[in-house]
Amino acid sequence: MSEQIHSLRGLAVGVKAEVRRIEAHGELGRRIRDMGLIPGTEIEVIGRAPLKDPVALRLRGFTLTLRNNEADFIYVEPLASSN
Repeated sequence: MSEQIHSLRGLAVGVKAEVRRIEAHGELGRRIRDMGLIPGTEIEVIGRAPLKDPVALRLRGFTLTLRNNEADFIYVEPLASSN
C-alpha cells in the first residue's frame, strides 16, 4: 500500500485526489458508492465547515458534502498537480 493513500478526512481544501478504495460495507458502503465515490473517481476538496465537518467535494461536475464519519471510510491518493 502506498503511503500517499489516506482517509479523505485528512485532505486540505484545494487538494485534488483520486479515490482508491472504499472500506465501508453494508448500507453505508452502498450509499457512498451510489453518490459516485468509486475507485478511480477524481475529487477536489472545495470547502469545510468552520468545525471541519462536513466536507464539500467537487466530483463529476457536481458538489457533494459528506460528514467526517463517512469520509473516514474513503481512501484517496492526492494527485501530483494539486497543492
